[in-house]
Amino acid sequence: MVANPLICTLRLMANNPLIRVVSILNFVFIAAHVVYSAILTKQNKSARPVGYAVANGASNSPWASRNMGLLGTILLLFILVHLRGFWYEVKFGEMPMVTYEESGTIKDVYTIVAASYENVGYALFYVVCMGFLAFHLSHGFSSAFQTLGLNHVKYSPVIKKVGYAITILIPTLFAAIPVVMYIQSLS
Repeated sequence: MVANPLICTLRLMANNPLIRVVSILNFVFIAAHVVYSAILTKQNKSARPVGYAVANGASNSPWASRNMGLLGTILLLFILVHLRGFWYEVKFGEMPMVTYEESGTIKDVYTIVAASYENVGYALFYVVCMGFLAFHLSHGFSSAFQTLGLNHVKYSPVIKKVGYAITILIPTLFAAIPVVMYIQSLS
């Protein structure tokens, strides 16, 4: 009998020391990103206290680039909801247990995740937030290279193409998880 790949993935994530290290680093990078973004925004406003002119009610910058603060705030709220629903429950909540021959008795993370994504509202919330992530990444990836002074005429087209691929790929793959699990819950 072939094991369910989602169950195998969740077991790997719950019990792998490398995943724990990556998780901690992810928290550190997100916190650093929030702090650095606030500092950079303050510096930008100080450098140009008067806003750019808008002609005919239109701006020459994309919506995502003008609304990075809003997108970042929505994503931060999403992360907090996500952590409360999964990480907090795994660490501090009452978790069901499951026993496997090869790994013994462990927390049944799959059951918690599956139960969350059976709720169409939560699954939809997750997918919509991945749309916000796509907008955030659409500006943020290439903008990061510019902020760090790493943009170059020769490499900028490649950076934009890689950024576009990341903008589509990462949110789509993350959004696929609740969609697939919701569809599985219907059968």
